[in-house]
Amino acid sequence: MTEIGRAGAHDRVVSSLGAAIVNGDIGPDADLDVPALQDRFAVSRTAVREALRVLAAKGLVGARPRRGTFVAPRQQWALLDADVLRWRFADRVDERFLDELGEVRLTVEPAVARMAALRRTDRDLADLEDALAGMRAAVGRPVGEHVEADLAFHHALLRAAHNELLAQMTTAIEAGLRLRDQFVHTALTGESADKHAEVLLAVRRQRPRAAETAMRALVERSIADVELARQVHGEQSGR
Repeated sequence: MTEIGRAGAHDRVVSSLGAAIVNGDIGPDADLDVPALQDRFAVSRTAVREALRVLAAKGLVGARPRRGTFVAPRQQWALLDADVLRWRFADRVDERFLDELGEVRLTVEPAVARMAALRRTDRDLADLEDALAGMRAAVGRPVGEHVEADLAFHHALLRAAHNELLAQMTTAIEAGLRLRDQFVHTALTGESADKHAEVLLAVRRQRPRAAETAMRALVERSIADVELARQVHGEQSGR
């Protein structure tokens, strides 16, 4: 098998098996038989073992002497891993995650805005201003365009906080914003861009308390949008 062929086989096993575990098609504590997986995916033993090592690094599988490899309990999963997030939301909207992400964002992002107001550099301000300009340009355009513009702003704000650990929240916030827009189905409005501009203004003026307050209001609005969309979906499904 060529190098490309081996990589393709390995990636296929990782993606298929990872998605099956995350979506519950293979339950926690289920044994994973290497020969059976070889047959199922028509790949080599090496490809299966490499795939299992990748999934183990994401906390999805474990191994014990005399037992072999098995699906790890959910508590051990790396839920903020980019692949795990992608598999979790590939075919559905996870409302529980939206609620949990809202709680995380409400805890983290106002603090990030406060730090950014204290630590931002001229480069950070330029990035935030470019992101805001992108948001204003995306007003009224397809949802996909405004999601990218929104993400650019939040990424720039996380960088402006200059905290490497908080910067790791980028993956979760990005997944949450994308999922939110799948669920809410709203286009970016001038009002939304204005709310982001309030955060930027406070950061530019180095007013940490104002930045924190403005970001909290922004996240609370996002949470309210999700709740409204849930009510609309409930009404539609009840018809």
